Amino acid sequence: MGPDSMPSSRKTPNGGPGARVGAASPRTGAEPAAPAEADRRARVIIENVDPEIDCGRFPVKRTPGEQVQVEADVFCDGHDVVAAVVRFGRGDDLNEVRMKPLINDRWRAVFSVGDELGAEHYTIQAWVDRFATWQRDLRKRVDANEDVTVPLASGAALIRGAAERASGEDASRLRGIADRVEAGDTRDALDEELAALMLRYDERPHAVAYVRTLPVLIEPERARFSTWYEVFPRSVTDDPNRHGTLRDVTGLVPSIAESGFDVLYLPPIHPIAHTNRKGRNNNPVSEPGDVGSPWAIGAEEGGHTAIHPDLGTFDDFDALVAACRDHGIDLAVDIAFQCSPEHPYVKEHPEWFKWRPDGTIQYAENPPKKYQDIYPLDFECEAWRELWDELASVVRFWVDRGVRIFRVDNPHTKPFRFWEWLIAEIKRDHPEVIFLAEAFTRPRVMERLAKLGFSQSYTYFAWRNTKWELEQYMNELTTTELRHYFRPNFWPNTPDILTEYLQYGGRGAFMARLVLAATLSSSYGIYGPAFELMEGRAAAHGSEEYLDSEKYQIRIWDRDRPDGLRDLVSRLNRMRHQHPALQTNDRFKLHHVDNDNIIGYSKVSADGSNVVLCFVNVDPYHVQAGWTWLDLEELGIDGSRPFQVHDLITDAHYLWNGPRNYIELSPWIVPAHVFAVRTRVRTEQDFDYYL
Repeated sequence: MGPDSMPSSRKTPNGGPGARVGAASPRTGAEPAAPAEADRRARVIIENVDPEIDCGRFPVKRTPGEQVQVEADVFCDGHDVVAAVVRFGRGDDLNEVRMKPLINDRWRAVFSVGDELGAEHYTIQAWVDRFATWQRDLRKRVDANEDVTVPLASGAALIRGAAERASGEDASRLRGIADRVEAGDTRDALDEELAALMLRYDERPHAVAYVRTLPVLIEPERARFSTWYEVFPRSVTDDPNRHGTLRDVTGLVPSIAESGFDVLYLPPIHPIAHTNRKGRNNNPVSEPGDVGSPWAIGAEEGGHTAIHPDLGTFDDFDALVAACRDHGIDLAVDIAFQCSPEHPYVKEHPEWFKWRPDGTIQYAENPPKKYQDIYPLDFECEAWRELWDELASVVRFWVDRGVRIFRVDNPHTKPFRFWEWLIAEIKRDHPEVIFLAEAFTRPRVMERLAKLGFSQSYTYFAWRNTKWELEQYMNELTTTELRHYFRPNFWPNTPDILTEYLQYGGRGAFMARLVLAATLSSSYGIYGPAFELMEGRAAAHGSEEYLDSEKYQIRIWDRDRPDGLRDLVSRLNRMRHQHPALQTNDRFKLHHVDNDNIIGYSKVSADGSNVVLCFVNVDPYHVQAGWTWLDLEELGIDGSRPFQVHDLITDAHYLWNGPRNYIELSPWIVPAHVFAVRTRVRTEQDFDYYL
């Protein structure tokens, strides 16, 4: 499909059914059609369906086996009982699960998506449940000692109707019950198992289908749970005069895997132009030996499908991909759709750029910042179709070389429709591919990028440093519609972002931000060596740029330095892999602490078996203490009995009682507790052991 044939807003899924988990079962019996417009006997209303992203324009996102909780307002006129089901699956091969009433005509059901990547869909069907209405009214009449002879005869007729739609043992059973009910057996008539059987063979008179079929996009588990490490290949060296190589990065892979990372991200590895090359510390004039910015892509050696000659060859790249795979790591590469003045596109396709009245190409600007070494592409040019096709071929090129994760640079500066088309094109043949949007921009823009296909998104986490800011932001990410399609990836630092908090907070700030990133979000990353070694020197007061930024020069990093944070990083990453509660954001809960400098929160695994409870001192300068007030019900804890908490950072064990407990955290030692909660003490010896 070419770019002039844009994908529809909702494709009809196809393919076989995925594996099913949970209480859903295939529909048995005749399938009622949605009522024709002329059939005005349909009485049920279905409204306010959740989740539903932009009226079904965009899918909710899940990974294999994850659940989708569906709610809706379902009601009809009068006092009749209604029934509703969620129907879900691929194509026409649908399963269904019964919805249950909550309060005020709100209904809910939960289903699990399949294991196959790609698109599924769901909708709701509802109807007046004549048998449930009859059974409810019969119970009232029996309780009032009324004569129920005629009502029993009416019920028997309903049961016989269901028997005609059933077969085998179910049909025989229903016929026998109908005879007993008609003979006056109210016990059988009010049996709950009969109600379930009747629902299965209900003819669903005048059933109403929701007006939309809603999409679900199933992506790899790595889209939900991932731990990223960013490294500049040219700095993987022990000599500032020797350019690091891809082979050097390959040698680093075992260490990165040992630290618990599962995604290794490389900034652009392409040739860098000499024209307008940036010098050290973003100097617009370079000196001999300056290596320039990797984002100034393109030189005589090639462009977006070439490798910088100082980094090595494609054989070296393939070896790196293989080494990552052998260690359970995915290699992520950077997609930055921009060009240096020496990029082959400039000569071969000048029509793809914006030309100024003086006959020069417009370079990138974000006033007052100027990027003279970068030419933006003109996505509105007359040759846009050819441009879009070419850029899609760049992504395919790296997919063919084994790359399955792409960190996309500044996607908010390119058209939404381009990304929607490109991601759909790639995922059509490779649904396992993941795209991370590096867009630090306005909220609605970031949200739109997530809706139209980006699997993960950078966030405002780096600038949310106080307890109040963090609580508000986590509530936004986990309790609003965002939770269905916006997957946050928390980065406390990047090569472009050195926050004031890290510049002045010292070791306590780096430790606190690390724990927060690793436990608040199921996906997080660090600009690796700079964070592990607590690099906090800014280029200037009020700037978030690093002094001697690695974007413009080779830096030497000693990851084994004893005062670094590598051990804490490894501990946190191990606990993330060992505790399913930290691998999802679905059951996140804030807990009260009576100190505005200590944030408390918990995460619970989908099945409720794993509970992690966290407390972090966000003040990097002072010891902070306070009393918690835990939501024990949310944690699955019996408040009448003591429970144990095991600190996964220090390996200490504590015995707590009830919701109110004391916390004291020092920023100079460890500014956080990450507790695994054990809710039951089995023997007296356990008390001695865990104390």
